[in-house]
Amino acid sequence: MKARLLDGASLAATIRAEIKQAVAELQQTRGVTPGLATVLIGDNPASAIYVRNKRKACEEVGIRTFSHELPASVSQSDVLALVESLAAHPEVHGILVQLPLPPHLDADRILSAIPLHKDVDGFNPVNLGLLGVKGKQAPFAPCTPQGCIELLTRNNISICGRRAVVLGRSAVVGLPLALMLLARDATVTICHSRTANLASVTREADILVAAIGKPRFVTADMVRPGAVVIDVGINRVEDPKHPKGYRLVGDVDFDEVSEIASAITPVPGGVGPMTVAMLLRNTLIAAQRQSQAA
Repeated sequence: MKARLLDGASLAATIRAEIKQAVAELQQTRGVTPGLATVLIGDNPASAIYVRNKRKACEEVGIRTFSHELPASVSQSDVLALVESLAAHPEVHGILVQLPLPPHLDADRILSAIPLHKDVDGFNPVNLGLLGVKGKQAPFAPCTPQGCIELLTRNNISICGRRAVVLGRSAVVGLPLALMLLARDATVTICHSRTANLASVTREADILVAAIGKPRFVTADMVRPGAVVIDVGINRVEDPKHPKGYRLVGDVDFDEVSEIASAITPVPGGVGPMTVAMLLRNTLIAAQRQSQAA
């Protein structure tokens, strides 16, 4: 039997509708419009597209955006000064510094300058650390891992007591997602490029997450029949038949794995739309909390 499709695009649309209603209620009851500041540094085309899409999504649900675009040559002190000014801005409830940054900038120091209550991307190292502390709650979780968790829970896929294997250990996806799964009482294994007998480990997973950036890396022989597969990867592969000359594929060989998995996310249309939806929700939550504290 072919796997059930975990449709992130459809679920994200539902969540955006919920957010739009909540934004309107916040405006009506407290006179507050959630505000997201975006900081784009340099001329990376992919980053520019990501930021543009995030701003458009904000506008569609009624979130105000504050756009800041800086040259690649900008100094560390100038970036920190901008982040500090946004931290003090009463109408800015969330701050997003688009990664990656030019190599001369210290990303950790810049992300650490974002106050926890405005860190809607969840990249402040303290926010990340709190994900792994039992009994504590991070103000915000990173959006892509949070989107993965949302896909599971809203599709009534149990996490508690399940064996979860995460392929990838980045601070953006793999590591925080592993901590979030652990916090929900999964038994978690993180795999990476040095993992021995990788396929034997992945075949033990009830929930398998692929986040390594290698097209179609996960094949059917690496997946236990009936497993739930979350594909975080998004890779361009050449395709002369496609109008753009390429197409997007995930880290999972979808055609193979969908024949044996019980549920699977597509690429595109799976985790990607959920990432943006979680950013919108985090910005809304930040505005709600700050309006209550005012």
